Amino acid sequence: MSEPKVNYASQTVFSVIFAVCFVHLLNDTVQAVIPSIYPILKSSLHLSYTQIGLIGFALSGTASILQPLIGLYTDRKPLPYLLPIGVFFTLAGIVSVAYANHFLMVMLAVVLIGIGSAIFHPESSRVAYLAAGTRKGLAQSIFQFGGNIGQALAPLMTILVFIRLGQRGAIWFSFVAILAIFVQFFVARWYARFLQHVKMDRQKAPKVQKANPLARNATAFAIFILMLLLFSKNVYQAAISNYYSFYLMDHFHVTLSTAQIVLFVFLISNVVGLLIGGALADRFGRRNIIWFSILGTAPFSIALPYANFAVSIALLVIVGLILSSAFSIIVVYAHELLPGKVGLVSGIFFGISFGLGGIGTAFLGNLADSTGIPFIMQITSYLPLLGLLTVFLPSDKKLHPST
Repeated sequence: MSEPKVNYASQTVFSVIFAVCFVHLLNDTVQAVIPSIYPILKSSLHLSYTQIGLIGFALSGTASILQPLIGLYTDRKPLPYLLPIGVFFTLAGIVSVAYANHFLMVMLAVVLIGIGSAIFHPESSRVAYLAAGTRKGLAQSIFQFGGNIGQALAPLMTILVFIRLGQRGAIWFSFVAILAIFVQFFVARWYARFLQHVKMDRQKAPKVQKANPLARNATAFAIFILMLLLFSKNVYQAAISNYYSFYLMDHFHVTLSTAQIVLFVFLISNVVGLLIGGALADRFGRRNIIWFSILGTAPFSIALPYANFAVSIALLVIVGLILSSAFSIIVVYAHELLPGKVGLVSGIFFGISFGLGGIGTAFLGNLADSTGIPFIMQITSYLPLLGLLTVFLPSDKKLHPST
C-alpha cells in the first residue's frame, strides 16, 4: 500500500481511517471467537455458567485495566509501532484457545487476547482521530463500524466453524490476526510520519490547544454521568450477547444454530444503529442522541423477556438499532470534554466498556447458576432506564458556545 500525500492539518485521510476500521473488524472478529465458542467450551470442558462468566471477565477485565494506562502513556510518548506488536499478543491468544484443554489454560489465552485488545483500541482510536481532520464524528463512527461488524460475526462463527470443527476451529482465526498485523504496519508508518509532521509544525509555531468551556467540577460530573450511561448500555448488552442464546434454547427450545442466527440479527442491528446514530448526531446534537439511545431502548428491553419467539426477534432488532447508536457519540463527546487527551479518553472509555461488559458477564453468570437465565433477562431489562441521567449532561451549546 502506497503512502498518501495529505495536508495533515485539515484533510480527512480516508485510506487510514478505513485501514483502522478494517483492523478493528479483524481484531474484534478474533475477540468474538471467545463468546462464540462458549457453548462448545461449556460442553467439551464441562464448565459452569460461573466459569463462562469468569472467562468473559478475564478477557474484558484485562483490556479494561490496561487500556487507560496505555492511552495515558502514549498521550505523552506516542509509539506507532506498538500497533502491530499488540496484534502479536492476539495471535498468541487465539492459538492458545484452540489447544486449551483446561479452564485455566482458556483463562490464560483470553488474557493474551485482552492485552492485544488493550493495545489496539486506544491507539487505533487516536489514529482515527488524527486522520479525521475536521470530521471527528464521522471518523469515529467508521472506526466503530469495523468493530461492530467483527462482533456481529460471532454467531456465524459458532454455526459455520465451531459446531462443525469444535474448539480446534479457533486456529483458523490465527490467519485473521496475521492479516491484521500486516495492515497495522501500514497504519503505523502513516502514524509515524504524521508525528514527524506535527513535530516540525511545533518548531515553527506554538500549538493552540482547544479549551473546554466547562468548569473542572462540571467536566468531572459529566464524565461520571457518561460512565453510568456506559454501565447501563454495556451490562445489558453483555446479558444479550453472552446469555441470550442460552435463554432461547432453554425457554423456546430452539437449536443452537437457530439461537445463534437470532443473536446475529441483534448484532447486525447494532451495526446499522451505529451508522444511523452517527448521522443523526450531526443533525440533532450529540446529547440528544445519547438520551434517545439509552432511554429509548427501555420500553423494548423491558418487554423482551415476556414476548413470544417471533416478537422477541422484532424487539431485539429494535433494541439493537437504538442501543448501539450511542457509543461512538459518547467517545467524541468525551474527547470534547477533555481536549488534548485523546489516548487517555479513548483508553478510559474503551476500557470501561470492556470492563463493565466483563464484570457484567461474570456477575450474571454466577447469578444464572443460582436463579436461572430467565431471571437475569428480566432484571437487566430495566438497565436502560438509567438513560434518564442524560438530563445532567451539558448541552451541545454549552460545549460549543461560539456555534
